[in-house]
Amino acid sequence: MNSSNSKFDYLTHYKIDAEEFDYFEERIGPAKHEEIRVHETIISQVPRNANLILDVGCGSGWVAKKFLPFSKKVFSLDISKTNPLKIHNSLNNNNHFPIVADSFRLPFKDNTLDCIIASEIIEHTYNPSKFIKELFRVISKGGKLIISTPYKEKLRYHLCIHCNKKTPENAHLHSFDENVLGELYKEDDLKKFYFIVFGNKALIFLRTHIILQYLPYSVWYAIDWLANKIYEKPLHIVCVYEKK
Repeated sequence: MNSSNSKFDYLTHYKIDAEEFDYFEERIGPAKHEEIRVHETIISQVPRNANLILDVGCGSGWVAKKFLPFSKKVFSLDISKTNPLKIHNSLNNNNHFPIVADSFRLPFKDNTLDCIIASEIIEHTYNPSKFIKELFRVISKGGKLIISTPYKEKLRYHLCIHCNKKTPENAHLHSFDENVLGELYKEDDLKKFYFIVFGNKALIFLRTHIILQYLPYSVWYAIDWLANKIYEKPLHIVCVYEKK
């Protein structure tokens, strides 16, 4: 794989990925707690008046499950039909729309969506800057693009048994921090960029989720923030791009 261009066949790769792996399998233990806190952080940034929400790389459809009960219209997008259709069939909601498309060529007009969520996707893309630009194109004025990704991840590689070339673990092509993410989009229609780092490594290693999982988000976040002040090792970042 080449992370600097699109020479690798990502279309085929992620179609097969969706068919071979179960994105609906429930996580357990600290992994489940981490996932929930990432989702809660994203949810906290979604505008209350956002009516049209696009979930890029929809996975198990947690975005649709969260926002459809509030009469929002949710588009679950993936490069494969597998997950969007599973979500749609399980929800049976007229405000849910499964979309099969390439996130680099979105089937939406400019300035049409109130909010876009791309959770744990950008690290898989061959060109993060181009990815952000295409998503931002379809955000309406005053809308938000919300991205989550591992924070300062140390990329690891394995030797592929099939092609005998190095392949990145979990298909992660890039590592991000707030500086890298902030530089990805600098166009005139950007009103504001900000970020939240969280998910203290020590708290996760010590398996504090056994207790922390029962705390409301605000209390957990305060504890996590304090832990990162003492031992600065956050594992996640959520960044927000607001449109003028």
